[in-house]
Amino acid sequence: MGLENEFLTFMAVGFLAQLVDGALGMAFGVISTSALIALGVPPAAASAGVHTVETVTTAVSGTSHAIAGNIDWKLFSRIAVPGVGGAVLGAYILTNIPAETAKPLIQAYLGILGLWIFWRGIRHIHVSRQPKIVEPLGFVGGFLDAAGGGGWGGIVTSNLIIQGGTPRNVIGTVNAAEFFVTLAAAVTFIIALGWEVVTTATVGLLAGGVIAAPFGAILAKQLKADTLMLMVGIVLVATSGFGLWQNFR
Repeated sequence: MGLENEFLTFMAVGFLAQLVDGALGMAFGVISTSALIALGVPPAAASAGVHTVETVTTAVSGTSHAIAGNIDWKLFSRIAVPGVGGAVLGAYILTNIPAETAKPLIQAYLGILGLWIFWRGIRHIHVSRQPKIVEPLGFVGGFLDAAGGGGWGGIVTSNLIIQGGTPRNVIGTVNAAEFFVTLAAAVTFIIALGWEVVTTATVGLLAGGVIAAPFGAILAKQLKADTLMLMVGIVLVATSGFGLWQNFR
């Protein structure tokens, strides 16, 4: 694959991944990291590159969600701080100790959550209420995101919606908080691995992600809660199923 074709391929991947992530609050890390690893990039370097890209895409996405009025600022402060702590710890562990053993369990868990959210979307079962378990969720989401190359949105968005968070506000808030989580992870990775993590592939992902970010926020605002829940459920089941297939093939 030529340099130009490689760049355009990853630009397309970045656009699609960020469109899904911005609209549904998850999947940029999973899609992008999987694409890098499929091309032979080591897991730690792939996660580092994707988190470096996300420091920019999440800033654009978070700003877009703020403009669209999709952010619950009280919830934002409760997940961002513990998320940063979890991300630093997860990035440190990934650069020193392989953290692959827990991934199948996490992916199976996300698949079950996806089916549950999808079912609730079909049945129109969603009572809006303030989520109670937030800070521990932010820490676990940040840790798994950095250690596993993605997962912040899947873990945090899905659990907050299950607890009764309004889908549009949960998605916008999780996207905005993700900037600080990915920044913490990226800095930790760069300190450990150096700037070699920034490649043609990561620049391509960045270009596509920045272009797509505003459109994701608009979709999240316009779609109905039940529709968002159905789409979140589908993405969770699809990404967890793909991850399990990769682990056991």
